Amino acid sequence: MAHPTDNSPRFALRPLALLAALACASFTGAQAQTAGSEPVQLVAAGPALKEVVISGSRSEQNPDELPMSIDVINARALEEGQVRDIRDAARELPNVSVTRSPARFSLASGSTGREQNAGFNIRGLDGNRVLMMVDGIRLPRSYVFSANAFGRDYLDMGLLQRIEVVRGATSALYGSDGMAGLVNFITVDPENFLKDGKALGGQVSAGYDGDDHGKRLGATVAGRVNDAVQWLVAGSVNRSRELDNMGTNDAANADRTLPNPQKDQGGALLAKVVLTPGGGQRHAFTLEHVDKTSDYELLTARSKPPLAATSTLSSNSSTDMQRTRATWEGSWHLNTGFADDVKATLSYQDAHSREYAFEDRNTAADRVRDVTYDERSWQANLQGSKVLRGSGSLVQKITYGLDYAAAKVTNLQDGVTPPVGETFPLKRFPDTNETSAALYVQDEIVSGPFSVTPGVRFDSFRIKADQTGFGAQAVSLSGNATSPKLGVLYRANEAWSVFGNYAAGFRAPNAGQVNAFFENPVSNYKTVPNGNLKPEKSQNFELGVRGRMDMLSIEAAAFTGRYKDFIEDLRQVGGTGAPGNPLVFQSVNIGRVKLNGIEVKGDVRWGKLAGGQLSTPFAYGQTRGRDTATGKPVNTVDPSRLTAGLRYDTSAFMVRLDMTHAAAKKAEDVTLATGSTQFLTPSYTVLDLSGQWRIRKDLRLNAGIYNLTDKKHWRWADVRGLAANASFIDAYSQPGRSVRVSLVADF
Repeated sequence: MAHPTDNSPRFALRPLALLAALACASFTGAQAQTAGSEPVQLVAAGPALKEVVISGSRSEQNPDELPMSIDVINARALEEGQVRDIRDAARELPNVSVTRSPARFSLASGSTGREQNAGFNIRGLDGNRVLMMVDGIRLPRSYVFSANAFGRDYLDMGLLQRIEVVRGATSALYGSDGMAGLVNFITVDPENFLKDGKALGGQVSAGYDGDDHGKRLGATVAGRVNDAVQWLVAGSVNRSRELDNMGTNDAANADRTLPNPQKDQGGALLAKVVLTPGGGQRHAFTLEHVDKTSDYELLTARSKPPLAATSTLSSNSSTDMQRTRATWEGSWHLNTGFADDVKATLSYQDAHSREYAFEDRNTAADRVRDVTYDERSWQANLQGSKVLRGSGSLVQKITYGLDYAAAKVTNLQDGVTPPVGETFPLKRFPDTNETSAALYVQDEIVSGPFSVTPGVRFDSFRIKADQTGFGAQAVSLSGNATSPKLGVLYRANEAWSVFGNYAAGFRAPNAGQVNAFFENPVSNYKTVPNGNLKPEKSQNFELGVRGRMDMLSIEAAAFTGRYKDFIEDLRQVGGTGAPGNPLVFQSVNIGRVKLNGIEVKGDVRWGKLAGGQLSTPFAYGQTRGRDTATGKPVNTVDPSRLTAGLRYDTSAFMVRLDMTHAAAKKAEDVTLATGSTQFLTPSYTVLDLSGQWRIRKDLRLNAGIYNLTDKKHWRWADVRGLAANASFIDAYSQPGRSVRVSLVADF
């Protein structure tokens, strides 16, 4: 059965034509440059220039001056590491991972692999407890209900200049969802390509990934019209297949351990215009569109003989994820009594996800499921900052602002041959308007070697459900939360500093949790809404030390978090399943959780060797978690992981050998349901060899051999819930030895 035509509004990309035009413009522009023009560098290659981040304080700041743990993956690291998705972005970050299970689902059961790159896990918490943003604009949440699952990878790495990862609660600055931390994806800007007064600049890149046979092509062109106007257009396309594993069974049924056949394609477009009319003003207008499609042949869903009437003969599925964003960002340098600087942001975002599945059954009627999840949102911010100078060395920077967000969240399930007792189309939750408004203030007080940064945010949220077309009694709710924080930084000397941080976090319930709906009177089960759901809350503490010396850069932190009122989706709250007494499921607040751990990261610079620089980057993370009510472990916590490498840099090339060692998952660190078992991942050590050849100042070849020893291994994030005796365990293994290569040209 063919995939039906999608009549939903969408931005139609012509990616190959677009990129061909961009590439032609790129090379034309390159020829127009003088012979002595310098290549574009998105970030400084040496340690002399300090990077700045915006996610830790909502204004540009040196990350070493922030009293919290923060990671920056800059443009150079993105290119050298050939980072192609969010899973690659988390590869070297301690206590950070991204779940990517194999696509082994069926039409009406199992959500394994449907969401692909599901989202980030930071310090043992994942899902919507990690806030994800692009240019400070919230990305859509993940949505999981029964057999349907939509992930959060509405991104294209080819549009980015850097990624910022903040660990620990961020609600005092950003509100709901940042209980575990945040990941902010910063897109490229015209000034990244227009250094030294250039009127035209850009970049062209092409790459190949062996672990999924992926091919990527990207191009960026930026220009300067005059001193007041700059522009940028960037685009990328990619094609790939299923992610390899180390399975060997190619059976066309549930015994299969090779990946199901899969075809992925994606395209992205970014356009920016930046106006600097003078007088301390700056206005940036951004249009971004990302479109990703995956088509699956679900061989693992086929039934084994002997066949019954309802046995599956074949099944296919497709997933489409689209996100379109239009943003205006303005800033003014005022120097008034109430603010030195004022910033404003207004953004509209339309995200659409669709999952279609077809199932050919033996003699029973064929089945179709067509499920959509949409978020359309307006997000606005107005922020001011003021610097006050006191006696001596006392300086204060007060930052204050207002956030407002309004989202229309909808879901629809349609198809052919619904379950007995149901009628299509239906909604798994009612159309819902979610709104939130917040006031926040932060005061950074600097006196001599000390910086003290208190802050507080007050949020008010409302979830208003529309009864129209919904099969149960919809409920609405509202609430508020106060999120304080306090950071302290002590600069012992030029090389060493100590920091401590306290932050409260919260996560408001979402539309799918408040009004989850599933009712089958024939099978005697149903879900019921819960208008009394409370926000999840947390208290987080962190203590760390930083050292910045000629031969050694190091940062170490210890953290602990207390979490309460966790929301558990679809917990059984009543009923026996007997006629007249159906099983009743509901999203409810449960228990308390404690998470604590340590992180160490840094770089040892051994000095010059044969004209090059030899160094060792390293990172280690360990987290432990317990439900304090039951004493049982928290299953979302990953085993400890160590990464260490040996890197050699010259002006002409770079080569590095990296080791990743992950500890085994122990039985005492897993909570099991009664009568169930769990596959425990053994420890593993993987080696990666990569390098960069700087052919010319404006031309670089990146290449890598990953899993150099062809080590068979599994990641805990991917196998949670997999039974110890599952015959298809190898299907969840990671790719074996693979090669990646990319060519990048600046002009």
